[in-house]
Amino acid sequence: MPSGYMNKFLFVNLTTGEVKPMEVPEWLRDNFIGGKGFGMKLLYDLVPQYCDPLGPENVLMFMTGPLTGTLAPSMRACVVTKSPLTGTLLDSYFGGSFGHEIKYAGYDGIIITGRASEPVYLWIYNDSVEIRPAKGCWGMGTLEANRAIKEELRDPSIKIAGIGPAGENLVRFALISCEYNRQAGRGGAGAVMGAKNLKAVALKGTRPVYVHDQDAFLKAVEQGYRDLKASPDIQALVDTGTASAVPFANEVGVLPRRNYFDGTFAGANSISDFGQSKHLWLRSDACLGCPVRCSKVGYIRTGRYKGTVSDIVEYESAAMLGSNLEIDDIKAVTYLTHLCDELGLDSMSAGGVLGFAMEAADKGILPQKEVAGQPVRFGNPLAAEKMLEAVAYRRGDLGNLLADGVQRAAAKLGPAAEEFAVHIKGLETPAWGPRGATGIALALMTADRGGCHQRGMPLGEDLGGALWNGRPVDRLALSGKAEIVIHYQNYLAALDTLVKCDFGAFGIQPQTYLELYRTCTGRDLDGEDGLQLLGARIWNLGRQFNLREGLDPGLDTLPKRFFAPLPSGPCKGHRFTAEDVQVMLREYYLLRGWNADGRPGQEVLQELGLDNVKTTNI
Repeated sequence: MPSGYMNKFLFVNLTTGEVKPMEVPEWLRDNFIGGKGFGMKLLYDLVPQYCDPLGPENVLMFMTGPLTGTLAPSMRACVVTKSPLTGTLLDSYFGGSFGHEIKYAGYDGIIITGRASEPVYLWIYNDSVEIRPAKGCWGMGTLEANRAIKEELRDPSIKIAGIGPAGENLVRFALISCEYNRQAGRGGAGAVMGAKNLKAVALKGTRPVYVHDQDAFLKAVEQGYRDLKASPDIQALVDTGTASAVPFANEVGVLPRRNYFDGTFAGANSISDFGQSKHLWLRSDACLGCPVRCSKVGYIRTGRYKGTVSDIVEYESAAMLGSNLEIDDIKAVTYLTHLCDELGLDSMSAGGVLGFAMEAADKGILPQKEVAGQPVRFGNPLAAEKMLEAVAYRRGDLGNLLADGVQRAAAKLGPAAEEFAVHIKGLETPAWGPRGATGIALALMTADRGGCHQRGMPLGEDLGGALWNGRPVDRLALSGKAEIVIHYQNYLAALDTLVKCDFGAFGIQPQTYLELYRTCTGRDLDGEDGLQLLGARIWNLGRQFNLREGLDPGLDTLPKRFFAPLPSGPCKGHRFTAEDVQVMLREYYLLRGWNADGRPGQEVLQELGLDNVKTTNI
C-alpha cells in the first residue's frame, strides 16, 4: 500500500565492498517514523559502544523522512553518525535536493560502514550501486569535486553529497556539502566520511514517491502553503532570510562579539541584511519543494574578493565569522563563509575556533603570533582567511591545534585557555549568547548533540515577546523555562522524523504536519500529544546513547565565559552562577522524569516504550 516510504534501506560496507538492500522493519516505522527517529535507533543498535568515531566501525547514515520527496513544503534530510568532535550522537540536517534524490533512487536511507582501502565515491542509480575510485578528485574542494564527478558520469543532473580537504584531513568539525550549496554542517560528519576514504555519494533516481491518500494529501499540502503565507515570520525569511536576525540579536544583547566577550557589536548592520542586500544579493533562491525562498544568490563585484559567488550569509555565519571576530566588512565575511563551504568546514565551529585563537593570541597564550605573515588578532580578515586554510589542510602547529576544535585546543594550551573556551560538550556554541536569555541557556546546556541552536531554544518567548500559556516570559527568570524548552525539544525532535525544515516550521502549524503525515502514510500520531510522546521517545533514546558512550551529565552546563558579567547591552552585568545552572537543571530533570544526576529513570523509559523495543540487525 502506498505510504510515503520506499520501504528499503541501502547498506554499504566499504571494507568488504558488500552492497545490499534491506527492508525497513514495520516496528521501526511504527515507533520512530523516519529521519532523526530512524537515525537515533539505528545509531544505538549499530554503533559498537565506545567505538572511535573515525574508525571503520562507526556508521554514517543519510536518512529521509516519509514526507521527503513528496509535495509537502519545506522538507529536508539528515546525516546521522557518532560525532568525532563530541564523541556523542550527531544528527545534522540539510536542504537542497540530495535528500529528495535518495527517495527517488528507491531508498528511505543509506547506511555506510567500514573503510575503503583508497579514496572512493559511491555511484547510486536506482538499484545499480558502484564503489568507484576517487583518486582523481581527492584533494579538490567541495564545488570542484562536485563538477568533476558529474563530468566523469556525464550527467549534470546527478545529485552529490561530498567533502572537501577538511574532511579528507579529518578536521573534527568538517562538514558534508549537499546538493546544492547546502551543508550537513555541525559536529564533524565530513571527517567521518574522510576517515572512511569516501569522497562523495552521487545519486540519481527515477522512482516516484506514492502517498496513501492523494486527494487528502494535496489538501494538506495546500493548507501548509496557506500556513506559510499567513506567517509574518515566514514573510521575513522571504524578504531577508536569517540575515535580519543580526540587528535583532544586537538590539537584545545576545550577538557574540570578541569570542563572546560581549553581546553587542557596533558593526552589526554592516553584516546584516542591510549590508548584504547593498553589496551582494542578486535574486532569491529556494531548496527543492520549498516556497519560502530564503536563500539569496550573491556576487562580490569589487575589491579583494571580486568574483566570489555566494549564497546568503546566514545569521549564524554572519555572527560567528563577523561580529565574533570583530569583522564588519560584509565582503570579507562573505568570502570567509564561501571559503568554509569550499574547504568543507562548519562555519559556526570555524568562527568559534578562530575567535578562541584570536583571544588566546591577544592574551599571549597562543604560541603562534602570525599566520602566513598576518597577525592573529581580532578584526583581521586576512588572518582569518589564512587560519581557515591552515585548519582545513592541518598545516603547521596552528592548523593541527585548531583542527580538533576549541575543547581539545584549550586542553593543550592549558587552564588559562579553558577560561574562554566557548563550547558545550565539545561542540562550539551557536551565535546566541545566553547571558541575556535563560531559556536559551537551558536549551544549550541540555541539547542532545552539544551546544546547538536547533534544539528547542525559546527565542520567541525569551526575546521576541511571545506568550507562553497566555503569559509573558521573563527573559532572565531561572524557573519556568524547563517546561518551554522540553516542549520545543520534543516537538522539533518529532518533526525531524518527517524531516522538516526549521524555517518551514516557523509557519506550518502542528495540525497541518499531523495531517500531512496521516494522509501520506495512512498512520495517525494521535494529535499534538502524540507528537510530544514521539519526540520524548527519541530524545530519551538519544540521551541513553550519549550516556552509554561515556557522557558525564555534569557537562550539562555553560562555558566559563558565561559566568562573567556582560559588559554592555540591555542585560549589562548579567551572568550565570553555578547555583543558577543547578536551579534550571533540577527543574528540567524533574519534568523530564530523569534522576537527579541527569539519567532517564526506568519509569519514563517504560512509558516511552524504550525498555523492550526491538534491536536492528544487519
